[in-house]
Amino acid sequence: MSTRLTIIAFEAEFRRYRKLSEGAIEQLSWDQLRQSLDKETNSIAVIMKHVGGNLRSRWTDALTTDGEKPWRNRDTEFIDDFADRAALMATWNAGWSVVQSQLATFTDEDLSRTLTIRGEPHTLALALTRSVSHTAYHAGQIVQISRVLASRAGIEWKTLTVARGKSAVYNTQMGYNADAPPR
Repeated sequence: MSTRLTIIAFEAEFRRYRKLSEGAIEQLSWDQLRQSLDKETNSIAVIMKHVGGNLRSRWTDALTTDGEKPWRNRDTEFIDDFADRAALMATWNAGWSVVQSQLATFTDEDLSRTLTIRGEPHTLALALTRSVSHTAYHAGQIVQISRVLASRAGIEWKTLTVARGKSAVYNTQMGYNADAPPR
């Protein structure tokens, strides 16, 4: 019998970072998504393009082709050439669609299988760990840049996680009691 407990955990983590990213970008205008904090940082649109391209390349036919596809041009991922928000979202969603579709085909028994990224062998477990970590890194950038841009524009930020100073309220809402014995 094949199991999916670990794969389900990876799916949940990918979903979590996508949700955080999208919760942040929904609070910004199209112009803000294209704005860099300074000349040395990427805009949110560029980060989204990179994440979408990375996920699409890594997870298209992951077990049968190298994760760095010949059709991927990583350097162009750092050029904002989007006509509009819909084009940006199409690139972002294309990457997410591939990783979600591929994850749906894996079982925990596949985690020891070998795949390659830039010719380097990885177990599926390592490739998933690297991919979710890479995605989380960029999700953090998206959220932080969004908060700065919202603040600069006088936009009231809608908190995406537990609000500052509201941990006890959150724990109560979640049914958590710190004094109760572990389940």
